[in-house]
Amino acid sequence: MTQDVIALTPQMPDTRTLLAGLHAGGPDLLVNRAGDGSVAQLCTAAGQALVSLEAPRYLQVPGEVARLLGPDVRAESPVWWTEARATSSVEGAARLAGSVAGRLVAVHGGTVWPRETGHTDVVTDLADTAADTFPLGVDLLTEKAAVVIQGRPVIAATTWLTDVVRNAARTERELQLVTPPSTRLTFPARTLLDGLPSRWVVSDPECGYYDGLSGAVLHWHNGRFTHTADDRPQIADAFRPRPGTEGERQLLLSIRTVHPADGHLVLGGALEQAWRTLTGAPPAGWATAEPVSVPWSPRQLTDLARTRAQQSLPTWAVAIGTPDHPAIATVRTARTRLGVEEHITLAVGYRADQHTPVDAMPELAGSLAARHNLATMVGQLRTARADLTTPAHHEPPPVPLAFTLGPDAVAELGLDHARRALTDTAPVHLGPATRPALHYTLGDGTDAAAWQRLRQINDYLATSTGGD
Repeated sequence: MTQDVIALTPQMPDTRTLLAGLHAGGPDLLVNRAGDGSVAQLCTAAGQALVSLEAPRYLQVPGEVARLLGPDVRAESPVWWTEARATSSVEGAARLAGSVAGRLVAVHGGTVWPRETGHTDVVTDLADTAADTFPLGVDLLTEKAAVVIQGRPVIAATTWLTDVVRNAARTERELQLVTPPSTRLTFPARTLLDGLPSRWVVSDPECGYYDGLSGAVLHWHNGRFTHTADDRPQIADAFRPRPGTEGERQLLLSIRTVHPADGHLVLGGALEQAWRTLTGAPPAGWATAEPVSVPWSPRQLTDLARTRAQQSLPTWAVAIGTPDHPAIATVRTARTRLGVEEHITLAVGYRADQHTPVDAMPELAGSLAARHNLATMVGQLRTARADLTTPAHHEPPPVPLAFTLGPDAVAELGLDHARRALTDTAPVHLGPATRPALHYTLGDGTDAAAWQRLRQINDYLATSTGGD
Protein backbone atom coordinates (compact mmCIF):
# COMPACT_ATOMS: atom_id res chain seq x y z
CA MET A 1 0.00 0.00 0.00
CA THR A 2 1.30 3.43 -0.96
CA GLN A 3 1.82 5.60 2.12
CA ASP A 4 0.71 9.21 1.75
CA VAL A 5 2.09 11.85 4.11
CA ILE A 6 0.98 15.49 3.89
CA ALA A 7 2.71 18.56 5.32
CA LEU A 8 0.28 21.40 6.14
CA THR A 9 2.22 24.62 6.67
CA PRO A 10 1.19 28.28 7.07
CA GLN A 11 4.07 29.34 4.80
CA MET A 12 5.11 28.08 1.39
CA PRO A 13 8.02 25.62 1.65
CA ASP A 14 10.85 27.42 -0.15
CA THR A 15 13.50 25.78 -2.30
CA ARG A 16 15.99 25.47 0.57
CA THR A 17 13.43 23.76 2.81
CA LEU A 18 12.33 21.40 0.03
CA LEU A 19 15.96 20.45 -0.57
CA ALA A 20 16.39 19.79 3.16
CA GLY A 21 13.36 17.54 3.00
CA LEU A 22 14.74 15.70 0.00
CA HIS A 23 17.95 15.01 1.95
CA ALA A 24 15.97 12.96 4.47
CA GLY A 25 17.44 9.81 2.93
CA GLY A 26 21.04 10.94 3.09
CA PRO A 27 23.43 11.84 0.27
CA ASP A 28 23.20 8.53 -1.60
CA LEU A 29 19.71 9.01 -3.00
CA LEU A 30 19.07 10.63 -6.37
CA VAL A 31 16.46 13.27 -7.18
CA ASN A 32 14.53 12.93 -10.44
CA ARG A 33 11.69 14.89 -11.99
CA ALA A 34 8.28 13.48 -12.97
CA GLY A 35 4.78 14.69 -13.75
CA ASP A 36 5.96 17.24 -16.33
CA GLY A 37 8.30 18.71 -13.73
CA SER A 38 5.70 19.17 -10.97
CA VAL A 39 6.87 16.15 -8.95
CA ALA A 40 10.30 15.51 -7.40
CA GLN A 41 11.20 11.86 -6.79
CA LEU A 42 13.73 10.45 -4.35
CA CYS A 43 15.26 7.41 -6.05
CA THR A 44 17.81 4.73 -5.30
CA ALA A 45 21.06 4.52 -7.23
CA ALA A 46 19.35 1.94 -9.44
CA GLY A 47 16.66 4.49 -10.33
CA GLN A 48 13.80 3.04 -8.26
CA ALA A 49 11.44 5.76 -6.99
CA LEU A 50 11.03 5.74 -3.21
CA VAL A 51 9.13 8.95 -2.47
CA SER A 52 7.32 11.34 -4.82
CA LEU A 53 7.01 14.91 -3.55
CA GLU A 54 4.37 17.02 -5.27
CA ALA A 55 4.62 20.77 -5.69
CA PRO A 56 3.06 22.68 -2.75
CA ARG A 57 -0.55 23.77 -3.27
CA TYR A 58 -1.94 26.92 -1.67
CA LEU A 59 -5.42 26.16 -0.31
CA GLN A 60 -7.46 29.34 -0.05
CA VAL A 61 -10.87 27.64 0.22
CA PRO A 62 -12.14 27.18 3.80
CA GLY A 63 -12.93 23.65 4.93
CA GLU A 64 -10.89 21.73 2.34
CA VAL A 65 -8.44 20.20 4.82
CA ALA A 66 -11.21 18.96 7.10
CA ARG A 67 -13.28 17.69 4.16
CA LEU A 68 -10.48 15.48 2.88
CA LEU A 69 -8.50 14.61 6.02
CA GLY A 70 -11.14 14.73 8.76
CA PRO A 71 -12.40 17.30 11.29
CA ASP A 72 -9.65 16.46 13.77
CA VAL A 73 -6.93 17.89 11.53
CA ARG A 74 -6.39 21.47 12.62
CA ALA A 75 -5.14 23.65 9.77
CA GLU A 76 -6.77 27.00 9.21
CA SER A 77 -7.11 28.31 5.64
CA PRO A 78 -5.15 29.54 3.86
CA VAL A 79 -2.60 26.76 4.17
CA TRP A 80 0.09 25.14 2.03
CA TRP A 81 -0.52 21.47 1.24
CA THR A 82 2.60 19.47 0.27
CA GLU A 83 2.09 15.76 -0.37
CA ALA A 84 4.72 13.02 -0.22
CA ARG A 85 3.87 9.53 -1.53
CA ALA A 86 6.02 6.53 -0.61
CA THR A 87 6.22 3.41 -2.75
CA SER A 88 4.88 0.18 -1.28
CA SER A 89 7.62 -1.96 -2.82
CA VAL A 90 10.51 -0.84 -0.58
CA GLU A 91 10.53 -1.29 3.17
CA GLY A 92 11.36 1.99 4.88
CA ALA A 93 10.04 4.24 2.10
CA ALA A 94 7.02 5.24 4.20
CA ARG A 95 9.33 6.34 7.01
CA LEU A 96 11.32 8.35 4.47
CA ALA A 97 8.14 10.16 3.35
CA GLY A 98 7.40 10.96 6.99
CA SER A 99 10.83 12.53 7.38
CA VAL A 100 10.42 14.63 4.22
CA ALA A 101 7.12 16.04 5.50
CA GLY A 102 8.36 16.37 9.06
CA ARG A 103 11.30 18.51 7.96
CA LEU A 104 8.99 20.93 6.13
CA VAL A 105 6.86 21.35 9.25
CA ALA A 106 9.93 21.68 11.48
CA VAL A 107 10.99 24.76 9.50
CA HIS A 108 7.64 26.41 8.67
CA GLY A 109 5.37 25.19 11.46
CA GLY A 110 2.03 23.52 10.91
CA THR A 111 1.24 19.83 11.13
CA VAL A 112 1.88 16.49 9.45
CA TRP A 113 -0.92 14.14 8.41
CA PRO A 114 -1.09 11.42 9.65
CA ARG A 115 0.35 13.05 12.76
CA GLU A 116 2.25 9.96 13.95
CA THR A 117 4.24 9.72 10.70
CA GLY A 118 6.09 13.03 10.99
CA HIS A 119 9.73 13.09 12.16
CA THR A 120 13.10 14.55 11.08
CA ASP A 121 15.39 11.52 11.29
CA VAL A 122 17.67 10.56 8.42
CA VAL A 123 16.39 7.31 6.88
CA THR A 124 19.17 5.22 5.35
CA ASP A 125 18.03 1.62 5.89
CA LEU A 126 16.40 1.39 2.47
CA ALA A 127 16.70 -1.74 0.35
CA ASP A 128 17.93 -1.06 -3.18
CA THR A 129 15.91 -3.85 -4.75
CA ALA A 130 15.36 -4.81 -8.34
CA ALA A 131 11.59 -4.70 -7.95
CA ASP A 132 9.44 -3.60 -10.84
CA THR A 133 9.12 0.15 -11.25
CA PHE A 134 5.52 1.11 -11.98
CA PRO A 135 4.14 4.46 -13.19
CA LEU A 136 3.71 7.22 -10.62
CA GLY A 137 0.87 6.36 -8.24
CA VAL A 138 0.43 2.74 -9.40
CA ASP A 139 1.18 -0.13 -6.98
CA LEU A 140 0.76 -2.99 -9.47
CA LEU A 141 0.58 -2.98 -13.26
CA THR A 142 -0.61 -5.91 -15.35
CA GLU A 143 -1.66 -6.23 -18.96
CA LYS A 144 -5.28 -5.67 -17.94
CA ALA A 145 -5.23 -3.44 -14.88
CA ALA A 146 -3.51 -0.58 -13.11
CA VAL A 147 -3.94 -1.29 -9.40
CA VAL A 148 -3.75 1.54 -6.84
CA ILE A 149 -3.75 0.55 -3.14
CA GLN A 150 -4.84 3.30 -0.75
CA GLY A 151 -5.51 3.56 2.99
CA ARG A 152 -6.73 7.14 3.26
CA PRO A 153 -10.11 7.71 4.96
CA VAL A 154 -11.29 9.77 1.97
CA ILE A 155 -10.12 9.19 -1.61
CA ALA A 156 -10.23 12.41 -3.63
CA ALA A 157 -9.72 13.21 -7.31
CA THR A 158 -6.17 14.41 -6.68
CA THR A 159 -3.67 15.35 -9.36
CA TRP A 160 -1.87 12.02 -9.12
CA LEU A 161 -5.12 10.03 -9.31
CA THR A 162 -6.33 11.93 -12.39
CA ASP A 163 -2.94 11.23 -13.98
CA VAL A 164 -3.33 7.52 -13.22
CA VAL A 165 -6.82 7.62 -14.74
CA ARG A 166 -5.53 9.18 -17.95
CA ASN A 167 -2.63 6.73 -18.22
CA ALA A 168 -4.92 3.75 -17.61
CA ALA A 169 -7.30 4.91 -20.31
CA ARG A 170 -4.45 5.60 -22.73
CA THR A 171 -3.02 2.08 -22.27
CA GLU A 172 -6.51 0.47 -22.33
CA ARG A 173 -6.23 -0.86 -18.79
CA GLU A 174 -8.89 -1.02 -16.11
CA LEU A 175 -8.19 1.19 -13.10
CA GLN A 176 -8.67 -0.76 -9.86
CA LEU A 177 -8.64 1.19 -6.60
CA VAL A 178 -8.08 -1.04 -3.53
CA THR A 179 -9.04 0.35 -0.10
CA PRO A 180 -10.12 -0.78 3.38
CA PRO A 181 -13.87 -0.85 4.09
CA SER A 182 -13.77 2.40 6.08
CA THR A 183 -12.65 4.45 3.06
CA ARG A 184 -15.08 6.78 1.29
CA LEU A 185 -14.89 8.41 -2.15
CA THR A 186 -15.45 12.11 -2.75
CA PHE A 187 -18.09 12.98 -5.32
CA PRO A 188 -15.47 14.00 -7.94
CA ALA A 189 -13.54 10.75 -7.36
CA ARG A 190 -16.73 8.74 -7.83
CA THR A 191 -17.53 10.73 -10.96
CA LEU A 192 -14.00 10.19 -12.27
CA LEU A 193 -14.26 6.41 -11.82
CA ASP A 194 -17.66 6.36 -13.53
CA GLY A 195 -16.10 7.81 -16.66
CA LEU A 196 -13.88 4.85 -17.61
CA PRO A 197 -13.44 1.09 -17.08
CA SER A 198 -12.72 0.93 -13.36
CA ARG A 199 -13.49 -0.91 -10.16
CA TRP A 200 -13.44 0.07 -6.49
CA VAL A 201 -12.05 -2.99 -4.70
CA VAL A 202 -12.73 -3.14 -0.95
CA SER A 203 -10.82 -5.55 1.29
CA ASP A 204 -12.99 -7.63 3.63
CA PRO A 205 -11.92 -10.19 6.26
CA GLU A 206 -14.87 -12.48 5.50
CA CYS A 207 -15.03 -12.69 1.71
CA GLY A 208 -11.61 -11.31 0.76
CA TYR A 209 -12.65 -8.49 -1.57
CA TYR A 210 -15.85 -6.95 -2.89
CA ASP A 211 -16.89 -4.17 -5.26
CA GLY A 212 -17.47 -1.00 -3.25
CA LEU A 213 -20.24 0.22 -5.59
CA SER A 214 -22.13 -3.00 -6.39
CA GLY A 215 -21.21 -5.27 -3.47
CA ALA A 216 -20.19 -8.17 -5.75
CA VAL A 217 -17.61 -10.49 -4.21
CA LEU A 218 -14.32 -10.27 -6.14
CA HIS A 219 -11.24 -12.40 -6.59
CA TRP A 220 -7.92 -11.96 -8.38
CA HIS A 221 -7.97 -13.71 -11.74
CA ASN A 222 -5.87 -13.33 -14.84
CA GLY A 223 -4.23 -10.06 -13.83
CA ARG A 224 -7.17 -8.20 -12.31
CA PHE A 225 -9.91 -8.25 -9.68
CA THR A 226 -13.16 -9.62 -11.09
CA HIS A 227 -16.36 -11.25 -9.88
CA THR A 228 -17.28 -14.87 -10.44
CA ALA A 229 -18.65 -16.01 -13.76
CA ASP A 230 -22.09 -16.68 -12.26
CA ASP A 231 -25.04 -14.85 -13.76
CA ARG A 232 -25.83 -13.44 -10.31
CA PRO A 233 -22.62 -12.54 -8.44
CA GLN A 234 -22.53 -13.15 -4.71
CA ILE A 235 -23.07 -9.98 -2.67
CA ALA A 236 -20.77 -9.41 0.31
CA ASP A 237 -22.41 -9.20 3.73
CA ALA A 238 -20.30 -6.11 4.43
CA PHE A 239 -22.16 -4.26 1.66
CA ARG A 240 -25.48 -4.30 3.54
CA PRO A 241 -26.96 -0.87 4.40
CA ARG A 242 -25.60 0.81 7.54
CA PRO A 243 -27.47 2.97 10.03
CA GLY A 244 -26.48 6.53 10.80
CA THR A 245 -27.54 8.66 7.83
CA GLU A 246 -31.31 8.15 7.85
CA GLY A 247 -33.17 11.06 6.33
CA GLU A 248 -30.12 12.60 4.62
CA ARG A 249 -30.54 13.47 0.95
CA GLN A 250 -28.54 14.40 -2.12
CA LEU A 251 -30.01 16.52 -4.91
CA LEU A 252 -28.20 15.73 -8.16
CA LEU A 253 -28.24 17.77 -11.36
CA SER A 254 -26.80 16.81 -14.75
CA ILE A 255 -26.66 19.97 -16.87
CA ARG A 256 -25.50 20.29 -20.46
CA THR A 257 -25.04 23.68 -22.10
CA VAL A 258 -23.96 24.54 -25.65
CA HIS A 259 -22.50 28.00 -26.28
CA PRO A 260 -21.48 29.75 -29.49
CA ALA A 261 -17.68 29.73 -29.73
CA ASP A 262 -16.71 33.39 -29.64
CA GLY A 263 -14.19 35.55 -27.85
CA HIS A 264 -16.78 37.02 -25.47
CA LEU A 265 -17.84 33.69 -23.97
CA VAL A 266 -17.46 33.32 -20.18
CA LEU A 267 -17.98 29.81 -18.83
CA GLY A 268 -19.32 28.78 -15.44
CA GLY A 269 -22.49 30.87 -15.55
CA ALA A 270 -24.85 27.88 -15.60
CA LEU A 271 -23.06 26.25 -12.67
CA GLU A 272 -23.09 29.47 -10.66
CA GLN A 273 -26.80 30.03 -11.39
CA ALA A 274 -27.67 26.51 -10.23
CA TRP A 275 -25.50 26.94 -7.13
CA ARG A 276 -27.15 30.24 -6.19
CA THR A 277 -30.64 28.85 -6.74
CA LEU A 278 -30.06 25.81 -4.52
CA THR A 279 -27.77 27.25 -1.82
CA GLY A 280 -28.18 31.03 -1.96
CA ALA A 281 -24.49 31.63 -2.75
CA PRO A 282 -21.98 31.00 -5.56
CA PRO A 283 -19.34 28.25 -5.40
CA ALA A 284 -16.57 28.91 -2.90
CA GLY A 285 -13.68 27.60 -5.00
CA TRP A 286 -12.52 25.62 -7.99
CA ALA A 287 -9.50 23.69 -9.27
CA THR A 288 -8.55 21.05 -11.82
CA ALA A 289 -8.17 18.46 -9.02
CA GLU A 290 -8.78 18.02 -5.33
CA PRO A 291 -8.03 19.60 -2.92
CA VAL A 292 -9.80 22.64 -4.35
CA SER A 293 -7.37 25.48 -3.95
CA VAL A 294 -8.49 28.84 -5.38
CA PRO A 295 -11.59 31.05 -5.01
CA TRP A 296 -14.34 30.66 -7.59
CA SER A 297 -13.62 32.57 -10.80
CA PRO A 298 -15.56 32.03 -14.04
CA ARG A 299 -12.99 34.15 -15.88
CA GLN A 300 -10.08 31.95 -14.79
CA LEU A 301 -12.05 28.81 -15.66
CA THR A 302 -12.74 30.26 -19.11
CA ASP A 303 -9.11 31.20 -19.69
CA LEU A 304 -7.98 27.67 -18.84
CA ALA A 305 -10.61 26.07 -21.07
CA ARG A 306 -9.69 28.36 -23.96
CA THR A 307 -5.99 27.53 -23.60
CA ARG A 308 -6.69 23.79 -23.54
CA ALA A 309 -9.12 24.05 -26.46
CA GLN A 310 -6.32 25.59 -28.54
CA GLN A 311 -4.45 22.33 -27.90
CA SER A 312 -7.59 20.29 -28.83
CA LEU A 313 -7.94 19.19 -25.21
CA PRO A 314 -11.01 19.21 -22.96
CA THR A 315 -11.00 20.80 -19.49
CA TRP A 316 -12.08 18.93 -16.35
CA ALA A 317 -12.60 20.93 -13.17
CA VAL A 318 -14.02 20.64 -9.66
CA ALA A 319 -16.03 23.29 -7.79
CA ILE A 320 -16.79 23.24 -4.06
CA GLY A 321 -19.19 25.03 -1.74
CA THR A 322 -18.86 26.31 1.81
CA PRO A 323 -18.49 23.89 4.74
CA ASP A 324 -21.87 24.85 6.23
CA HIS A 325 -23.80 23.81 3.08
CA PRO A 326 -22.20 20.84 1.29
CA ALA A 327 -22.20 21.17 -2.49
CA ILE A 328 -19.71 19.98 -5.07
CA ALA A 329 -19.59 19.71 -8.85
CA THR A 330 -17.51 18.50 -11.74
CA VAL A 331 -17.42 20.38 -15.03
CA ARG A 332 -16.13 19.02 -18.34
CA THR A 333 -15.74 21.61 -21.09
CA ALA A 334 -14.92 20.77 -24.71
CA ARG A 335 -15.10 22.32 -28.16
CA THR A 336 -17.40 20.26 -30.41
CA ARG A 337 -19.07 20.68 -33.78
CA LEU A 338 -22.02 22.27 -31.95
CA GLY A 339 -19.92 24.92 -30.17
CA VAL A 340 -18.49 24.98 -26.65
CA GLU A 341 -20.17 22.36 -24.49
CA GLU A 342 -20.26 22.24 -20.69
CA HIS A 343 -21.20 18.97 -18.99
CA ILE A 344 -21.95 19.78 -15.34
CA THR A 345 -22.71 17.30 -12.58
CA LEU A 346 -23.74 19.08 -9.37
CA ALA A 347 -24.52 17.46 -6.02
CA VAL A 348 -26.00 19.28 -3.02
CA GLY A 349 -26.31 17.58 0.37
CA TYR A 350 -29.14 18.02 2.88
CA ARG A 351 -29.42 16.81 6.47
CA ALA A 352 -32.62 15.23 7.74
CA ASP A 353 -33.70 18.54 9.31
CA GLN A 354 -33.20 20.55 6.09
CA HIS A 355 -35.66 21.21 3.28
CA THR A 356 -34.71 19.74 -0.09
CA PRO A 357 -35.77 22.34 -2.71
CA VAL A 358 -37.14 20.02 -5.38
CA ASP A 359 -39.81 22.64 -6.08
CA ALA A 360 -37.07 24.97 -7.37
CA MET A 361 -36.44 22.82 -10.46
CA PRO A 362 -38.78 24.71 -12.85
CA GLU A 363 -37.39 28.10 -11.78
CA LEU A 364 -33.81 26.90 -12.22
CA ALA A 365 -34.57 25.32 -15.58
CA GLY A 366 -36.16 28.54 -16.79
CA SER A 367 -33.21 30.71 -15.81
CA LEU A 368 -30.69 28.32 -17.39
CA ALA A 369 -32.72 28.20 -20.61
CA ALA A 370 -33.10 31.98 -20.75
CA ARG A 371 -29.56 33.05 -19.92
CA HIS A 372 -27.11 30.15 -20.11
CA ASN A 373 -27.80 28.21 -23.35
CA LEU A 374 -29.27 25.16 -21.64
CA ALA A 375 -29.42 22.07 -23.84
CA THR A 376 -30.65 19.49 -21.31
CA MET A 377 -30.98 19.09 -17.56
CA VAL A 378 -31.87 16.05 -15.46
CA GLY A 379 -32.66 16.39 -11.76
CA GLN A 380 -32.48 13.42 -9.39
CA LEU A 381 -32.91 12.79 -5.67
CA ARG A 382 -31.37 10.07 -3.55
CA THR A 383 -31.18 8.97 0.05
CA ALA A 384 -27.46 9.23 0.80
CA ARG A 385 -24.86 10.98 2.93
CA ALA A 386 -25.28 14.74 3.21
CA ASP A 387 -21.50 15.18 3.11
CA LEU A 388 -21.61 13.89 -0.50
CA THR A 389 -19.05 11.12 -0.02
CA THR A 390 -19.67 7.53 -1.15
CA PRO A 391 -19.17 4.78 1.45
CA ALA A 392 -18.29 1.16 0.68
CA HIS A 393 -21.79 -0.11 1.43
CA HIS A 394 -25.20 0.03 -0.17
CA GLU A 395 -27.00 3.31 -0.69
CA PRO A 396 -30.24 3.56 -2.67
CA PRO A 397 -29.83 4.68 -6.28
CA PRO A 398 -31.05 8.15 -7.30
CA VAL A 399 -34.59 8.62 -8.57
CA PRO A 400 -35.33 11.12 -11.39
CA LEU A 401 -37.26 14.27 -10.56
CA ALA A 402 -37.42 16.24 -13.80
CA PHE A 403 -36.06 16.60 -17.31
CA THR A 404 -35.66 19.86 -19.22
CA LEU A 405 -35.13 20.24 -22.96
CA GLY A 406 -33.56 23.53 -24.00
CA PRO A 407 -35.11 25.92 -26.54
CA ASP A 408 -32.70 25.08 -29.37
CA ALA A 409 -33.48 21.37 -29.10
CA VAL A 410 -37.22 22.09 -28.92
CA ALA A 411 -37.01 24.28 -32.03
CA GLU A 412 -35.04 21.62 -33.90
CA LEU A 413 -37.53 18.87 -33.03
CA GLY A 414 -40.59 21.02 -33.48
CA LEU A 415 -42.66 22.20 -30.51
CA ASP A 416 -45.68 19.96 -31.12
CA HIS A 417 -43.47 16.93 -31.65
CA ALA A 418 -41.34 17.57 -28.54
CA ARG A 419 -44.42 18.01 -26.35
CA ARG A 420 -45.43 14.40 -27.04
CA ALA A 421 -42.26 12.88 -25.53
CA LEU A 422 -44.30 11.76 -22.50
CA THR A 423 -47.69 10.25 -23.22
CA ASP A 424 -49.15 10.76 -19.72
CA THR A 425 -47.64 14.13 -18.73
CA ALA A 426 -47.71 17.49 -20.50
CA PRO A 427 -44.49 19.50 -20.13
CA VAL A 428 -44.36 23.03 -18.73
CA HIS A 429 -43.40 25.73 -21.23
CA LEU A 430 -40.53 27.92 -20.03
CA GLY A 431 -39.59 31.20 -21.65
CA PRO A 432 -41.17 32.96 -24.66
CA ALA A 433 -44.03 31.20 -26.39
CA THR A 434 -42.27 31.53 -29.74
CA ARG A 435 -39.15 29.71 -28.54
CA PRO A 436 -39.79 27.87 -25.26
CA ALA A 437 -37.89 25.26 -23.32
CA LEU A 438 -39.90 22.26 -22.12
CA HIS A 439 -39.76 21.02 -18.53
CA TYR A 440 -41.08 17.52 -17.82
CA THR A 441 -41.90 16.55 -14.22
CA LEU A 442 -41.03 12.87 -13.73
CA GLY A 443 -41.85 12.34 -10.04
CA ASP A 444 -41.19 13.48 -6.49
CA GLY A 445 -37.90 11.62 -6.02
CA THR A 446 -39.47 8.55 -4.41
CA ASP A 447 -41.34 6.95 -7.33
CA ALA A 448 -39.15 4.39 -9.13
CA ALA A 449 -41.49 4.63 -12.14
CA ALA A 450 -39.78 7.95 -12.89
CA TRP A 451 -36.95 5.96 -14.45
CA GLN A 452 -39.40 4.54 -16.99
CA ARG A 453 -40.62 8.04 -17.83
CA LEU A 454 -37.05 9.28 -18.32
CA ARG A 455 -36.23 6.30 -20.57
CA GLN A 456 -39.38 7.02 -22.57
CA ILE A 457 -38.22 10.60 -23.17
CA ASN A 458 -34.70 9.50 -24.10
CA ASP A 459 -35.97 6.85 -26.52
CA TYR A 460 -38.39 9.32 -28.09
CA LEU A 461 -35.73 11.98 -28.57
CA ALA A 462 -33.16 9.48 -29.87
CA THR A 463 -35.65 8.23 -32.47
CA SER A 464 -36.61 11.77 -33.41
CA THR A 465 -33.00 12.87 -33.97
CA GLY A 466 -31.75 9.68 -35.58
CA GLY A 467 -29.71 8.77 -32.48
CA ASP A 468 -27.38 11.81 -32.67
